[in-house]
Amino acid sequence: MRGALALAAAALLTANAQAAPDAAALYQQHCASCHGTQRTGGMGPALLPESLERLRPAEALKTITAGRQATQMPGFQTTLAADEIAALSAYIRTPVLPAPRWGEDDIRASRIASVDPARLPAQPQWTADPMNLFVVVEGGDHHVSILDGDRFTVMHRFASRYALHGGPKFTPDGRHVFFGSRDGWITKFDLYSLQVVAEVRAGLNMRNVAVSGDGRWVMAANYFPHTLALFDAQLNLVKTYAAATLDGKATSRVSAVYDAAPRRSFVVALKDIPELWEISYDPKAEPIHDGLVHDYKMGEAIAKPGYLGVRRTPLDEPLDDFFFDQGYRHALGATRPRDDGKPSAQVVNLDVRRKIAELPIAGMPHLGSGITFQREGRTLLLSPNLKDGALDVIDMQTWQRVTTLTTPGPGFFVRSHEATPYAWTDSMMSPKARDTLSIVDKRTLAVVAQVKEPGKTLAHIEFTKDGRYALASVWEMDGALIVYDAATFKEVKRLPMSKPVGKYNVFNKITRSEGTSH
Repeated sequence: MRGALALAAAALLTANAQAAPDAAALYQQHCASCHGTQRTGGMGPALLPESLERLRPAEALKTITAGRQATQMPGFQTTLAADEIAALSAYIRTPVLPAPRWGEDDIRASRIASVDPARLPAQPQWTADPMNLFVVVEGGDHHVSILDGDRFTVMHRFASRYALHGGPKFTPDGRHVFFGSRDGWITKFDLYSLQVVAEVRAGLNMRNVAVSGDGRWVMAANYFPHTLALFDAQLNLVKTYAAATLDGKATSRVSAVYDAAPRRSFVVALKDIPELWEISYDPKAEPIHDGLVHDYKMGEAIAKPGYLGVRRTPLDEPLDDFFFDQGYRHALGATRPRDDGKPSAQVVNLDVRRKIAELPIAGMPHLGSGITFQREGRTLLLSPNLKDGALDVIDMQTWQRVTTLTTPGPGFFVRSHEATPYAWTDSMMSPKARDTLSIVDKRTLAVVAQVKEPGKTLAHIEFTKDGRYALASVWEMDGALIVYDAATFKEVKRLPMSKPVGKYNVFNKITRSEGTSH
């Protein structure tokens, strides 16, 4: 009897195994031609766990089933069975083994030159204020809109790479803008002629890009592989940096890279290693001394070139993201969230290369989206919190908390402008208050008003060049850009858009306005 049961069980297992869809084979048959045999991307985006971490499983199923509008992604509802689609959806979230590689040869081979820079026009080919343009990233169908910030009309719209991330970065003259996508592509776009100039793939999963204050360099921060990639302004690879400890025994994802223009350097945070890096693009940078040597003839240490070299600052904990003070002497970084209620943010002095203070902010401060402003002769920091419904106000001289403002729920962005007494913040991380923007009076440090978009996600304010108008995103597939009067908080205009995840004003960005992220 036992033998018969064992045979029956084995037959059932065999039948189930035969019945289960072969997801790997399905992928190679239906997906590899666009997304690559190793899921590293091609005509379509990379389908790796690292690049899909923000794509919900239900959304993945929907995309495979119905396709994606305004792209070459077809729907497979008439081609594949429901269990085959489910198997594919699960398969693209599994690691690729062996892990794909992306080295300097791959980066160089990926570069696409669309336009000869010498043939670009000397002047804008349109009539508008080039300093008051907005670059609007529409995540719903992966497009970018160029918006006239005076007339609030869309001048141009074009398809972008998949899942742009980290905010577009402008050259110091405001003419070119660089986009970074989650799956590693950097796109250079010319605002004068409204066309893509060049593209290159810096990695397989990229965090963000930064453009140097002199416009000569572009730096990419990669999650996978664990590297930084440095390019010239035409997106030709100059070199890569292994995101590793000095002895090379540990490597890390790169949390973020930002330009510190007054310092003529890039500043880099590592997600898995407690170090903050500074990479100078000043040809006269001081030599770098890493560690001590036991030879009196050599002095304190063996020097390395300071120009484009890595200057390391050891930390107690890795930084997930960071923010500069207005003088770019300090980096204010958020560490991993703590459960003990102790501060989860620190202040690093970039000159003495060490932590000098802890910020009295618990929860999950999102310092990369904070702002500074002047009040009664002092500079204050206003930071949102991803965990708590709170805005922390910090004195930038003493590093002490001035006050904490209560908001309807956890938020992601705070924005303001020098010409307005108000700062705007969202509660988009709250399931109940994601439809609410709270408006803070910077003079009284109090929430004085709210605007709502019932049932929708309302987020990411950006101001016009003169600060008269505040633009907010209705962060939905059938969303919109809402223009508010920054003094009365009344709606002025509404432009339909597909999940406008962010908008970026040229002037505010290149002048490093204290009311926006840098």
